[in-house]
Amino acid sequence: MNRPHHPQRIVVIGAGLGGLSAAISLATEGFQVELIEKNDKVGGKLNVLERDGFSFDLGPSILTMPHIFRALFERAGKSMDDYVNFEPVLPHWRNFFEDGTVVDLTPEPEAMDRELAKLGAGAAEDFAAFLAYSKALCEITETGYFAKGLDSFWELVKHYGPLQSLLRFDVFRNMDQGVRRYIRDDKLAEILDYFIKYVGSSPYDAPALMNLLPHIQFGYGLWYVKGGMYRLAQALERLAVELGVTIRLNSEITEIRHEDGKASAVVLANGEVVPADILVSNMEVIPAMKKLLGASPAELSGLKKFAPSCSGLVLHLGVDTLYPQLAHHNFFYSDRPKDHFDAVFKSGRLSEDPTIYLVAPVKTDPGQAPAGCEIIKVLPHIPHLRDDKPLTPEDYRAFRERVLVKLERMGLTDLRQHIVCEEMWTPRDIQARYYSNQGSIYGVVADRFKNLGFTAPQRSGKLSNLYFVGGSVNPGGGMPMVTLSGQLVRDKILADLQKND
Repeated sequence: MNRPHHPQRIVVIGAGLGGLSAAISLATEGFQVELIEKNDKVGGKLNVLERDGFSFDLGPSILTMPHIFRALFERAGKSMDDYVNFEPVLPHWRNFFEDGTVVDLTPEPEAMDRELAKLGAGAAEDFAAFLAYSKALCEITETGYFAKGLDSFWELVKHYGPLQSLLRFDVFRNMDQGVRRYIRDDKLAEILDYFIKYVGSSPYDAPALMNLLPHIQFGYGLWYVKGGMYRLAQALERLAVELGVTIRLNSEITEIRHEDGKASAVVLANGEVVPADILVSNMEVIPAMKKLLGASPAELSGLKKFAPSCSGLVLHLGVDTLYPQLAHHNFFYSDRPKDHFDAVFKSGRLSEDPTIYLVAPVKTDPGQAPAGCEIIKVLPHIPHLRDDKPLTPEDYRAFRERVLVKLERMGLTDLRQHIVCEEMWTPRDIQARYYSNQGSIYGVVADRFKNLGFTAPQRSGKLSNLYFVGGSVNPGGGMPMVTLSGQLVRDKILADLQKND
C-alpha cells in the first residue's frame, strides 16, 4: 500500500487502546510514530494477570462494534482475522434479581421473547418499541457524531441543525426517563438502565442519548476475544510494529516541553528528551494537564465539567469449583437501584446494596482456568477518589465482604470458601497504574447538566499540536469508542495539516 510520506514526527503518550489505535492510524498514513508507555506492556486498562494457572483479564471484558477494530487493519491493508479472532457470546447477559427472577438478554428473537415472558404480558412489545427508539438514537449518532468526529455541542448543532439536534437526541430526558417512556416493568427498566455501565455513569444523570447503547449491543453483537481479551492488545501491538511504530515500554513521560503555544518535546523520567512535531496523549486530559503541563487552576477550571466517571472495586477470583448457573456476563441487581446510584454518584458512599457485574469467562473459554475451576471477576461500581470523602482500605475490605455475601445469598454457594487465588484492585490502584483521573475507570462521567454527555475535545485548548485520545475525550469511554478516538484523531491531524499547508 502506497501512502504519502509525512516528515512530521509524532509521539504518542500511553499505549492504551486509544494510543495504539492512534499510532496505527497515523503510521498507516505514513507518519513516523513513537509510542511511549510507562508500564511493562501495551494495552493500558486492557491488561492481563496470570497466576496459579488462572489467566485474569484485568480490564475491559465486554467487546462490541467489531467493525471499528477491523477498520484499523483494513486501512493498513491487512485482515484482522490473521491477527486476532472474535467469537460471539450468547446469551449476552444473565440478570439475577433478589426475588429469584433470572432473565437472559439474547439477540435471538424467539429466545428473547421467552425470556421477556417471565416479566409478564406486554414486556416483549415494550422491549421491541424501546429497541426501535434505541436504534434511531444510534443511527443519528453514527452518521454525525461518530463519523465526523464532532467535538462539542456547537459542532453538533452546526452539523444537525438546532431543532433537529435537540429533539432527535432526546435531550430533555435522562436515560431512565427515556427507558420508562417505553418500558412498564421495573425489572426490565433496571436491566436497560444498567447499560450505562459501558460509560460508568448514572441513568438518572446521563442524557437519554445513552439509550443508544442497547442497540449497539443488539445490533452489532457482543463478542469475546479467543484466548482472552488481552489478545486484542497483542494483535494491535503486532500491527503497529509491522507498520514501523517504535514502541518503548517502562518509559514514563514526566513533562511536555512547549513554547509559543506548541509542544516541542517530551521528557522521560530518566531525563531523556524526545523531540516531537505532533503529540497525541492517551493520558486522560486532566491528569495530563496537571502532571505533564503544570496547568494553572484557571486552566483547569474550564475542565471541571469533565468530571471523572465512577471507579470500581475489582475482584479477580480463582475458585476451585464451577457455578453452572452463571453465563459469561452476569448482573446481580440491587433491590434499591436509586440508592445504589446515589451512593456512587452523589453521596460518595460505598453502596449498602450494590448492583454487581460478574464475568465468568470460563463459560466461553475453559482454558483460562485449571480444569474444574472457575474465574469470577466481580466489578461493583463505587465512587471515584474524593478528597472530601476519603475511603480507607478497611472500608474497601468491608465492602468486598458485603459483595461476596450478596453473591452467596443470590446463589453462588460458599463462594468465599472456594477462593484459591485472589487479586483486588481499589481506585487507588487504578489511579497509580494508569494515571486515571481520581481512579476513574471509564474516563469522563456522562451527565446532562455537567457536560450534556460530552467528554473533552480531542484538540488541546493549550497547544496547537497536542491532541488527546481515550476515554476522557470524545466520543467517550469503552473499548470501541477509545479505539475510534484514535482513528478520529488521525482525521483531525490530517485536516489540520492540510489547512496549514
